[in-house]
Order: sequence, then structure tokens, then C-alpha cells
Amino acid sequence: MTKIIGLTGGIGSGKTTIANHFKSLGIPIYIADEEAKKLMKSDEIVKAIKETFGADLFENDILNRGKLAEAVFNDPDKLKQLNAIVHPAVKKHFKQWILEHNEFPAVIYEAAILFESGSYKDFDTIITVTAPIETRIQRVIARDNTSREQVLKRIEAQWTDEQRISKSDFVIENESIEKSLIEIEKILKILKIRQNES
Repeated sequence: MTKIIGLTGGIGSGKTTIANHFKSLGIPIYIADEEAKKLMKSDEIVKAIKETFGADLFENDILNRGKLAEAVFNDPDKLKQLNAIVHPAVKKHFKQWILEHNEFPAVIYEAAILFESGSYKDFDTIITVTAPIETRIQRVIARDNTSREQVLKRIEAQWTDEQRISKSDFVIENESIEKSLIEIEKILKILKIRQNES
């Protein structure tokens, strides 16, 4: 039976980089945010977003993701509404994806809000990626060309590292890639032992 590993971490922790290292070792990776972006172009989800948030978020029938982010990030109720549209679609798509990868001993599902969405309960193992707060802020400023204030707002909207760690099986401190790679190897060894025992 394929083990399903949840990989999460706060914004700027470098979880996608870590996911790609697992991928380079032959473990299939499902990046929830990337797949959600694709699914949000589907007729069904476009229709639901228009009905819930209004057609003015679309330009030539293409969703303006920046406008949508602005609309939901400062309004917890609107964020809940958006998640109620997107999460079930991602969950359904992931189930199909697992069936296509069931010959692998393990797969990884990478998502920023694994705990906030409650989907962490669906996984056999959870790995949280952490990094010092200043490192995270600088990474996001460089990546998204945004302000420190905006990054801090986004960090505050997510669970804290302490909250995530309390519900995780493993933690990777992603300060340097060399150290992270050692942690990945350790985790894989432990998971292989667990698989052999199960």
C-alpha cells in the first residue's frame, strides 16, 4: 500500500524546494497550490467563483488571482468560502492522482495549509519544514516582489511553526540545503524501516 506523506510549512519556509529534493530521489510529488491553480481554470470552479465573489474578478474571462487574493486574505469569511470551492476539487483530483501512482511505495502531498484545512488527517506521515522568520521574510520579498508588511500579514494568517510541529512526525529545518538533504535522507531511512515493519 502506498504511504501518503503530507509536507507542509509556513510561507517562505522552502517547502517546495524540499519537495523537489524528495522528487529527485524518485518520490512522486503533488504540489497542491500548483494543481489548485490549474483546477481554478475549470468551468465548474470559474462559475462558483463568479457566483460567490462576482464577475469583476475576471478580465476577458480569466481570473485575476491578485484581485482574488486581495479580496480573501484580509477577510476570514471570504477565505473560507474560497477554500470551500477549491479544496474539495483538489481533494478529488489528488485521489485520482494517487490511483495513477499506486505502484510507488510513497507519495508526497505538499500544501501550505495542511493543518488549517483539516486535510492533515488524511495522511500516514506529516513532515513540517521550518526556517528562521527573517529568512522566510527575505525569501518571500525576493520571490513575490512584495513588502515586509504584506509578508508578515500572510505569516500571521497561517499556523505558527510550534502549532505545526506539535502535530508533525518529522521536522526539517531548512536553513541550508546541505543540512536539509541530510534530514531528508534520515526521514526516508526511518520511513523505509516503518514500511518494512508494516
